[in-house]
Amino acid sequence: METTGCGTAIVTPFRADGAIDEQALRALVRWQIDAGIDFLVACGSTGEAATLDEDEWLDTIRIVVDAAARRVPVWAGCTHNSTRTLLRQAMLLRNVEGIDTILSANPYYNKPNQEGQFQHFLALANAVYPIPVCLYNVPGRTAANLEPFTVVRLAEAAQNIQAIKEASGNLIQIAKLIHRLPRSFKVFSGDDSLALATIGVGAHGLISVASNEAPAEVGEMVRAALRDDWATARAIESKYANLFEANFWDSNPGPVKTVLSLMGKCNAHVRLPLVTPDGGTRTRLERIAGDLGLLQCVPAGQSE
Repeated sequence: METTGCGTAIVTPFRADGAIDEQALRALVRWQIDAGIDFLVACGSTGEAATLDEDEWLDTIRIVVDAAARRVPVWAGCTHNSTRTLLRQAMLLRNVEGIDTILSANPYYNKPNQEGQFQHFLALANAVYPIPVCLYNVPGRTAANLEPFTVVRLAEAAQNIQAIKEASGNLIQIAKLIHRLPRSFKVFSGDDSLALATIGVGAHGLISVASNEAPAEVGEMVRAALRDDWATARAIESKYANLFEANFWDSNPGPVKTVLSLMGKCNAHVRLPLVTPDGGTRTRLERIAGDLGLLQCVPAGQSE
C-alpha cells in the first residue's frame, strides 16, 4: 500500500425524506478532491454505515468511487459483528471496480477476545485477497480492543492486511504497535486531536472527521507533519483544535453534518437512533465555524 497522508471519513448526506442525497455526496467528493485530500473513506463510522441498508451501503460506495474517478484512492468500509455476514458483504465489494482498500472495524457487541478477532480479520483478508485490508481499531464504539500483538500476527498471516486505523486513543498502545510493525505497514490515526502525536511516533497519516469541513487545512496539517514541518503542523492544529473537539460534542457525525449544513454542503439529517444536535449545540458550532472562516462562501439560503 502506497497511500499516506490525510483521508476523509466522508459523511453520507441524506435528503429530508431520509434517502441518500446522491447529488450532495457527489459534490462533496469533488470538493474534497479539489481541496487536495489524499484519499477518501466511504461508509465508515462517520458515513453512518451502521444504519444503511445493504443496497444503500453498496450504492454509496459506488457513488463515491464514480465521483472520485480515480483522482484519489477510495477505501470502502465493510464491518459486521457476524463473520459470515461480513464475508458475504465483502464479496459484494469485489465486484466494485475502483476500490483501493477495504476498511473493517472490530466486531461490535460480541466482545470477541484476541483470537476471535484474529480469525475474523484473517477470514476477511482471505476472502477479498488481493484487495488490501485496513484494520480499524475503535474500542470506544465496538467494546473490543485490537491489541498490538494481534495486529502483528495478522500482518504476518495475511499479505493483504497492510494498514490499521488506530482510534483507541491510547498513545502508548499506538507507539508499541508502530515499533513492532515493519515500516511498510501503514498506521493511521483515527483521532484528529491525536494526529500529530501519532505521526510523531511514526504513523503515516490520519483518517479524519474534521477534514469533511476543512479538507485543505487538515490535509496540510498532516502533510506538514509527515515532512517534518512541525511549525506549520502545530500552527494548523492550534487553529482547528476547537473544531476537532466540537465534532464530538454530540455523537459523530451529528456535529460535522451540522457544520456542513451551515456551509451549504448538505443538510444536517442523521438517521435514528442518532439525532441532530440541539439548538444550543448548533449555535456553538456555528460560532466556531464562523470564527474559522468556514461560513464565508455559503450561498444565500443554503445553510439548512
